[in-house]
Amino acid sequence: MLLVEDYLPAILTAHPMADEEFATLCSQHPDLFFEMTAEGELIVMPPNYSLTGARHRAILTQLDRWSQQDRRGIVTDAAAGFVLPNGARRSADAAWTLNTRIQELDPIMIERYWHLCPNFIVEVRSTTDRVRVLREKMQEWIANGAQLAWMIDPERLAIEIYHPNREPEVRTHIDLIGGEPPVEGFTLDLRPVWHPLGKAV
Repeated sequence: MLLVEDYLPAILTAHPMADEEFATLCSQHPDLFFEMTAEGELIVMPPNYSLTGARHRAILTQLDRWSQQDRRGIVTDAAAGFVLPNGARRSADAAWTLNTRIQELDPIMIERYWHLCPNFIVEVRSTTDRVRVLREKMQEWIANGAQLAWMIDPERLAIEIYHPNREPEVRTHIDLIGGEPPVEGFTLDLRPVWHPLGKAV
């Protein structure tokens, strides 16, 4: 498969893939990120811009620090893939999954892609993300079992909060946001997300 970075992100038609085949595809293009929709469309994305990566780190560091103290679940980053109940293969910029759900998986599958939807999701909108597409992805996380999902948009200084069976809530120009079930007790300091260089850019 010939992929030219100038034309990314791109959506390609692909045949259904087993976990091993999808992993092989990813390994053949280590500088790209892949997802697959429930309809079988292959989404190919370039590496994140550097500032986006800094924003991810700010979120993951805080979420992992809380998770280590909470001890109920595990944090994963954008490199971790999940196979959702609807068949889609998705990754989240940050996710948290209860240990009890992971322990229910086949021991062999624990070392591979987890066939489940994380309990808590965080996605950060980059300058290459279309808001409509990212909102559809947030709804997909919720429809497949996520209990809480945050879509963080640094450009608007906004967080869109998603719950099952509720309309999304939008909060803007806030510095802190507190977690709700399943991550009650977690508080995210948004200042290093809004301004990862320590000042407005």
